[in-house]
This record gives sequence, structure tokens and C-alpha cells, in this order.
Amino acid sequence: MSDTSTLPRPEYPRPQWVRQEWINLNGSWQFEIDHGKSGKERGYQESGHDLSGKITVPFCPESKLSGVEHKDFMAAVWYKREVSVPENWLNGRILLHFGAVDYESEVWVNGISVGKHRGGYSSFSFDITSAVSSGTNVITVYAEDDARSGRQPRGKQSGRFYSHGCDYTRTTGIWQTVWLEQVPEAYLSDMQVVPDPDNGCVHLDVKINGNAAGEQLTASANFNGKLVGNAGAIVSGPSVKLTIPLSDIHLWEVGNAQLYDLELSLQHQGQVGDDVQSYFGLRTVRLDGMAFRINGKSVFQRLVLDQGFYPDGVYTAPSDEDLRKDIEISMGLGFNGARLHEKMFEPRFLYWADRLGYLVWGEHANWGLDITGAESLASFLPEWLEGIERDFNHPALIGWCPFNETWDMDGAKQHNDVLRIVYEVTKRMDPTRPVIDTSGNFHVVTDIFDLHDYDQNPQTFRARYEAMKDGGEVYNTFPDRQKYEGQPYFISEYGGIWWNPDQKDDKAWGYGDRPLSEEAFIERYEGLTSALLDHPMMFGFCYTQLYDVEQEVNGLYTYDRRAKFDPEMIRRINSRKAAIED
Repeated sequence: MSDTSTLPRPEYPRPQWVRQEWINLNGSWQFEIDHGKSGKERGYQESGHDLSGKITVPFCPESKLSGVEHKDFMAAVWYKREVSVPENWLNGRILLHFGAVDYESEVWVNGISVGKHRGGYSSFSFDITSAVSSGTNVITVYAEDDARSGRQPRGKQSGRFYSHGCDYTRTTGIWQTVWLEQVPEAYLSDMQVVPDPDNGCVHLDVKINGNAAGEQLTASANFNGKLVGNAGAIVSGPSVKLTIPLSDIHLWEVGNAQLYDLELSLQHQGQVGDDVQSYFGLRTVRLDGMAFRINGKSVFQRLVLDQGFYPDGVYTAPSDEDLRKDIEISMGLGFNGARLHEKMFEPRFLYWADRLGYLVWGEHANWGLDITGAESLASFLPEWLEGIERDFNHPALIGWCPFNETWDMDGAKQHNDVLRIVYEVTKRMDPTRPVIDTSGNFHVVTDIFDLHDYDQNPQTFRARYEAMKDGGEVYNTFPDRQKYEGQPYFISEYGGIWWNPDQKDDKAWGYGDRPLSEEAFIERYEGLTSALLDHPMMFGFCYTQLYDVEQEVNGLYTYDRRAKFDPEMIRRINSRKAAIED
């Protein structure tokens, strides 16, 4: 393992698939902005061509922590650095991993192109073995980004020069950890975990890259250091299915995250060929009438909207501890989970959610992508599927929501088949979790019917949902565009109460009228939240939002994570037993 003591974001970036032989490539890289996208023609990809500037990876060039802080649009950017590969690594395969690069990238090693990737949020890797030589090697990365094109998901990245409303500073290029890894000629490449607590076991589908026919794959599960199950199989192809019976059953629950350690070993001629450490949680999720059941128990989802932005790092948390801190802040306010909003969050965040027993919904950054035509599938679906594959095994992740608020664009309506196809493919990829086609609007086919409601008056807010308590009309924000068909129902965005008494910026933004006092804020917050907790047909809520982001000042914390109110007051309101809970 590499010495990471002086690097930014030194922790291993992929906690569910850990190897010991790796080199963290964060830190100082050469850097250059390529406004004309002419760098290839000028030979920037060649090993001997130095770039004019410096940047600190993995922070985007728009951020303070990158050392660049270039806020304007960048059509393309270049990165370059030297790396020395250990001599013994040349006996196997060498993989180059990227947590995320926004948006369309190409990578060279020693001037040789080793691969391309499109998508600003999903992780990817290239086998660079054939391009690596002994001694010093040069890695070059090129990324194009056009947040205004309508052809790429950009999420909450502003399409204007300035941040505005609920759009914020952009992210271009590398924004998650880059690392090298050594593996054998035949190695473990991926795994899907399906927990089965009712039958006292866990099912594994392990993928193998290279020819391992006839070799032995073993898997062992441990709980608190005690071996509780193991299984093995002879490899006969690129996929091996195993079931591990478990002698001890410990459920992963909200706020009580019982996790098992898992070790996979690929044996070659009686010796360990490849070894991977992972973990899993035993839990089930299912919809039952209007209830959302976790391990068979109706659990009210007290969610908060988390945008995944940081003052100095933009899309990238300054440290691993900052990721954990955001979850702990949320739980301290009485929330038990979050909508990870308009962004695929990095695996380290999901790891902390797993460790802390914190529910999350996976969502893509669909804003900015024109989905009025079927061709948008080419820009959305491949990256979304990469995200599902990457995050499938996290027990904290309890549902998928590929789209959010699919508004009309220049008068053209969404292409309904785009949402339908993405929903159906998501269900085929993961039949174990519910799927919301598009949060808020406009639903086409969905397991859950959710709405966004920013009414600031607790009385009128409560009144519009009263009829459905007794089987009456169900409130629908857009009855001409979406139809309620009896699904479980919840309000997945509400509140957004504007509170910034110390902020003098006239560009500040929030929902509705501002309360005149802290007491008025708390009264409004309690009135809105209680209306949802008291409703026997609601399985959850999601409050907007956990913390301010730049000019959007409707957070319960400030952007630099200072509490605006006594957290215990918010916790008291949120933690009250809900009508639908067991």
C-alpha cells in the first residue's frame, strides 16, 4: 500500500472492494485549461509535453482546494503527472482507477491512449498493463465539459456564469480520487451481494476477469472477528454464484448498523491469487400497502435533502471526516436518512451511511439533460447503470430515483418513454429495491408516488392531504400530467424555509416568505412536519435542506456547517412517532 500520509483524501476510495496493493495518485499534477479544445492537435498527450500550471487532485479547478479557483466555463482541461510503478507489479495486471471525471475523458499512459469514458459521476478504470514500462511512467488525462449543451447530466451545476437560485458552482474534470492497483492475470473484478436474512444466508454473484477456469473461489463472512460462514466453488467461467449460510444473524437497522466483514479469495494452484476485503449488511426492504418496511418493520423515513456541496471543495469533501460529519449532523437533527440530491455521491459517503445506519436514496444528476427526445437515453442510461452497479451492495441504499423534477424544456414535454425505459431497466438491474421514476414530477411509471410541496402555511399544507386519510381524493400537483394509481405516497420535498438573518447578500434565495423570528421559524417547521408525521398514509418526508449552499439559504445549518438553531429543537419535532410506524 502507498504512503498516503501527506496526500489530500488519502483513504482507500472504494471501501467495498479493498486491495492492499495500491498507489494513491492524489496530490500535485500539472494542469492546463484548453478553451479551444486544441490540445490534442498541439500534442498535449505526448509524454514530453509539459503543462503550464499546477492543480491539487482530486479537487476540481473551480474549487479553492485545487489551488486554481477558475470559476468561468472551461471547454476542456488537461492533467499530467509522473508515477513510478514497483518492479514486481509488472508480473500482473495494472489498473488505473478514477472515482469520477466530469464529463467526457480520455487517458494516455506514456503517450498511448488507454481508454475513454463519458459521464461525470460514475467511476471507471482502464487496464494499462500494455502501456506501462519499468521506471517512470507519464499519465495524461483530458476532460471536456459543457454544462450548457443539453446533452449531459449536470445536476446543480450552474448553466450561467454566476450561481443562481438553486444552481451552484460548477465542477470540471477530476473530482474524486485517482489510484493505481496491481492484480493478477486472472482477478476478481466485481460482486453483487443479495442479503437473505429470512433464510439465514447471503447470496454472492462474483465476476472474474481473465482465465481462472478450474481455480477455487472461497468466501468467508465474519461478525466482530468471529467466523460465521464460508463457501467455495470451482470457477468455470466469468461469473461464480455462491451462497454463504450464516450461523449468527444480525440485522442492519436504522441507527444500528450491524455489518459483516467479507473476504473473497481466488486460489491459483493452492496459493492465493487474488484477495479482496468487503462487507455487507443483512436487511430487507419492501413496500406493503402504504408502508415502507425495513426488515419487516414499518419505518417512517425522516429524510433530508443533501446536495453534496462543500465551500472549499465544491463537489469534493475536503476530508473523509467531512463526509461522516454531514451524516452525524443530520442524525443529530433527528433525521434517519437523506435524498442524495442531483448527484451520484462518492462511495466513501455511502460507506459512512452503511456504518452509521443512515438511509439514502440514489439519484442521478439529470438536470441540464434535455430528455424531450429518445436520443437522451444515450447520455443518461449508460452512466446510470454504472452507478447502479457500483452502489448496489450498500445496505444503506434503500431505493433508486434516476430523475428529479423533469420539467418541460423550451415548451417541449419530457419523452415519457425515456422515463419508462430507465425505470424498467433499473428494475431489471435491481429487483430488490423500489424505484421512483422522477421525484416530484412528471411521473410515468413508478413504485412510489411522491410530490414536492413548498406551501409555507401549515394549515393549508395539512388540509390538502386530509381527504386521502379516509379514502378520498389524493392530492396531485399535476393531475393533467401524472396519474396516481394507489402507490405508497410521500412528500419528498417540503419546507425550504428561508432563514438567513445574518446574511446581507441581496442574492440570497429560498422558498416563500421569510419568518420574522426564530420562534416563527420553529412554529412553521413544526406545523409542516407534524402534518406529515400525523398522516396515516404517509411513509416519510424529505425536508429541504440540511445546510445552505452558496446563495440558497434554506438549510438548517449554514454552508460551513454551523447550526442555525438548537439542534435539539429540530430533533424533538422530527423524532416524534409517526402514525404509520409500527
